[in-house]
Amino acid sequence: MSSSATTIVLVHGAFADAASWAPVTARLLARGHRVLAPPVYNRSLSADVASIRAVVESISGPVLLVGHSYGGAVITVAGVADNVVGLVYVSGYALDEGESLGQLQGGFPDSDLAANLVYTPYPTESGEPGTDVSVDIAAFPEVFAAGLDSATARVLAVSQRPLSAFAFGETASAAAWKTKPGWGIVSSADRTINPEVERFGYQRAGLRSVVEIDGPHLVMRTHPDEVVGVIVDALAALG
Repeated sequence: MSSSATTIVLVHGAFADAASWAPVTARLLARGHRVLAPPVYNRSLSADVASIRAVVESISGPVLLVGHSYGGAVITVAGVADNVVGLVYVSGYALDEGESLGQLQGGFPDSDLAANLVYTPYPTESGEPGTDVSVDIAAFPEVFAAGLDSATARVLAVSQRPLSAFAFGETASAAAWKTKPGWGIVSSADRTINPEVERFGYQRAGLRSVVEIDGPHLVMRTHPDEVVGVIVDALAALG
């Protein structure tokens, strides 16, 4: 199966959007790769998985799923789609089947993110109020957008996409890494996710290769060439 025919689907995480992948997207397109960077609506893990899986299954041919942060949890489940040939985790959560974000994070000391979360109610179709979780705007540049210039970080802080609290407690219905090959990037200077959470999840998943980058949470913005390198290496390994 030729890697040139494989579509790379870039899945963003919480508090961000598909534009967070822009430096990586541009480089992959310049190399001639097929790329999609769809939105993740951040309403619940199951709904986000369904949305990304629908995108994946609409693609004719093999797909390499790349997930950042919460997007790692999404690709863990959506990756069971038949045409997914591999997974790449970037500063991501590699959940096990039956495990939630809260459970995985709970086994390790909190990152700086935990003390800087803001909870805001929002209306739902059921009539029961939901809770949006976002990052305190003042803390966002240092906690979430470390490594970016201050002007860019301020813009991202006021345009972040919140994550519904539902997603933190919802368990993964599958773990695609049990049947699909995977690669991982640890952001060793991550202040949003404890890097030990990333390392533990990747080791448990038995990923083929794990690369440590001395970078922040948005490593695909600060170190795009290194991230592209891992993605391209994964494609090459898949043949």
